[in-house]
Amino acid sequence: MPPALSPTTDEIATTNPLDPIVVFDNVSITFDVKPVLQNISFSVAPAETRIILGPAGCGKSVLMKLANGLLKPDTGSIHVFGQEVSAMPERDLFKLRERIGMVFQESALFDSLNVEDNVAYRLHEDRVPQAEAHARVEEVLNFVELPNAIAKYPSELSGGMRRRVSIARAIITHPDLILYDSPTGGLDPITSTTIVELVVKQRDISHTTSLLITHRLQDAFVLAMSRFNEQTGKMEPIPNGGIDDSTKFLVLNEGQVVFDGTTQELVHSKDPWLREYLS
Repeated sequence: MPPALSPTTDEIATTNPLDPIVVFDNVSITFDVKPVLQNISFSVAPAETRIILGPAGCGKSVLMKLANGLLKPDTGSIHVFGQEVSAMPERDLFKLRERIGMVFQESALFDSLNVEDNVAYRLHEDRVPQAEAHARVEEVLNFVELPNAIAKYPSELSGGMRRRVSIARAIITHPDLILYDSPTGGLDPITSTTIVELVVKQRDISHTTSLLITHRLQDAFVLAMSRFNEQTGKMEPIPNGGIDDSTKFLVLNEGQVVFDGTTQELVHSKDPWLREYLS
């Protein structure tokens, strides 16, 4: 991967390397009369991967939209990079989102653009010179192992390939935070493992802070118990049943946090609901 872009003076002033990247403080949001998230509090440390689990409809995707400033909470505050996104005007949110990569569940590619233009979309918006943009697209397509797809259109790609292009688009600007909204949703187990391997590769090579929603417990635990071997270019289990220290869990149920902690704490929890959910 090419070197990360240097932060601006404003970013340096507002971000302490030791401070959490994401902080939710007593956040609640209601749609119509139905509470979706209630009194949510958690934080995500630099270079941490936080896996968000929970039943369908428990508020996982809403939480992700709140983190990106796409929704505003009714109560509580949300800080990203030390800035309160829950009170930020839209103009400032555009600037903040330059530091965030987003991988959507359905990939959200532009059907009328080929892979190169989809991946380079934000670079074109920033008027990055064409030659530089092309070189960076080639870099990230090599990273997701799709170098030969550069001229193809989304209609010519499988679901797994579209998801990999979405990851390439998310990392093209070297973000400080990546939001993965169910990146393996709707994919078969073999293709899901390919996507998980790319997430592990990004985590272990670039050490980017990440929030990741998944509905598949198997994917979550593969993430937590695997590492990327740069010598072989493959994901492999951490020896002796080891666990990645930078990967932690947040579990939601009925709009509330029912677990916030490490992999070991999760699998050894005595909470009856958690034990049933994980079984």
